[in-house]
Amino acid sequence: MLYIPEKKQLNQLNVLIIDEQSYAHDVIKASLKDLGIEQVKSAQNAFFALRLCEVMHFDMVLIAFDVKSDKDGFNLLEEMKFKGHINSNTIVIFLSSDTSPTLVNCVIELQPNDFWVKPLDKSKVAKRIQHIVEFYQRLYKLHYCFDQQKYTTAIYLAQRHIADEELKTYHPQINRLMGRSLFLIHEHAEAEQFYRGLIEQYNFAWVHIELTRNLFSLGKIQEAMAIIDSLVERDDARFSAYDLLAEHYLAKEDYVKAYEIMQQACKLAPRSIERNKKCWYLARLNHDRQGQYIATCNMARYAKNSIHDSPELTLNIIRSSLDLVSTLGEQESQSLLARVERDITALQTQRSQAELLSPQITIARARLYTARRDKKGAETLIKEHPSGIKSVSFEDKLDHMKILHELGEWQASMQLLEQIREDGLDTSFNGKVLAEFLAQETQERQDIRYSPKELGEMASAHYKGKRYIPALNLLNKARQLSPDNDKIALSILKVLANLAEQDGLDTAQKSLYDECCKQLNEAVLPEKHRAHLNHYVQRIDLARVV
Repeated sequence: MLYIPEKKQLNQLNVLIIDEQSYAHDVIKASLKDLGIEQVKSAQNAFFALRLCEVMHFDMVLIAFDVKSDKDGFNLLEEMKFKGHINSNTIVIFLSSDTSPTLVNCVIELQPNDFWVKPLDKSKVAKRIQHIVEFYQRLYKLHYCFDQQKYTTAIYLAQRHIADEELKTYHPQINRLMGRSLFLIHEHAEAEQFYRGLIEQYNFAWVHIELTRNLFSLGKIQEAMAIIDSLVERDDARFSAYDLLAEHYLAKEDYVKAYEIMQQACKLAPRSIERNKKCWYLARLNHDRQGQYIATCNMARYAKNSIHDSPELTLNIIRSSLDLVSTLGEQESQSLLARVERDITALQTQRSQAELLSPQITIARARLYTARRDKKGAETLIKEHPSGIKSVSFEDKLDHMKILHELGEWQASMQLLEQIREDGLDTSFNGKVLAEFLAQETQERQDIRYSPKELGEMASAHYKGKRYIPALNLLNKARQLSPDNDKIALSILKVLANLAEQDGLDTAQKSLYDECCKQLNEAVLPEKHRAHLNHYVQRIDLARVV
């Protein structure tokens, strides 16, 4: 039999208020006192809030966004959750004078119990606190069972609460827990009918989202997609709809669509580190090196002063920059490599970080040498640290594999790649994306041993020697590694123009021509490149007529 601890009475609740403004503390404390809650602590900044949390547990936390002295409230709330100071039984109220959609969406993702707009009104504060506390008091057992993953018991309690007219005010929240419990025990058909019934009563976004989730699970894709189409038009549902849609496309192995959806979700709630990480992984799977770079920069930007802040985020920017360089022209490459140099130097000047991350920094600098075509310098650097090059995390191992590949140690790089695959990944969204990426990476590195830039240079040499077929084959490989690179597509058309004038194009070449034209016509090209495109198309069209 499940043991359920006794719930706390109002006068036993511990409350923490985190806000820089004294007025907010005064209003909230007065309202709490009127309700009989007197065990209240105050903190004006994140540092003291965390110190208080280390010595006592709080049942209710009211946290302001504008805690500017060290961390903002969003990062602080995330950190408190991460460290276990806030759990599923903690009442969390977020305070902010900023009501911009991006902030609101990000806060909603952290699931506070309420969101109050400042300045605060004492009479309204008292009523809202009373409502929230009463809700948790009345539904304490239901929440406890759900938190303990005792979903069958939670369903039983929810059904009893729904039959109680005195709890009618709380029926939406009760129904939400009941529906989630049905889904989590895989009763999708029953959950579907349950949510269809709820739609007759409520037009809440979560009802539509959860119905759609169950429809996807039951394979009723057409109906689910129709609901999604309407949800993305709703401000209160768009965010969750994008997440659900990305999960659906991932399950269907449509990684391009999953990536497009996740990019839209990141724009909607840019502060989410987890969502930016999903974008990063999907960008890598879709060969979007520019997208990788943007995602890693966003992660570092929004993680600053948060629990996620780490020198490894700078390492990820360095790594994505080095990947991106392999697709850029000379001038763009030099500018980005200069930033990489500065970032590596900055890590090395931080003594504690330099010692801790010495292997990773060594590999990053070696890759910087190879990007600058100093293979000898890279080899010397690696040889100087034979025992120090130890891969720990997934990203460490992946970067180690890349430098081995770049130095021509193909067999060793493939062995390390196989080891990464054997280590296994979890079944989360990110785990599934990484597993697919590793399978793709293994196949491509078996077939292609050069970077897009190196392939382009080799193709250029063949082109100058009028060896058009070898040039085309190399450019095709470069396009496989960098499918959205407009310069590669333009180079392919240049080669095809010569082949068309010599012997005409075969079926595969015609198909390639159509693909490149479509890509370039949809792209925003510099005037010079647009002129080249028109020139090549005219030559090919004329050759076809002749």
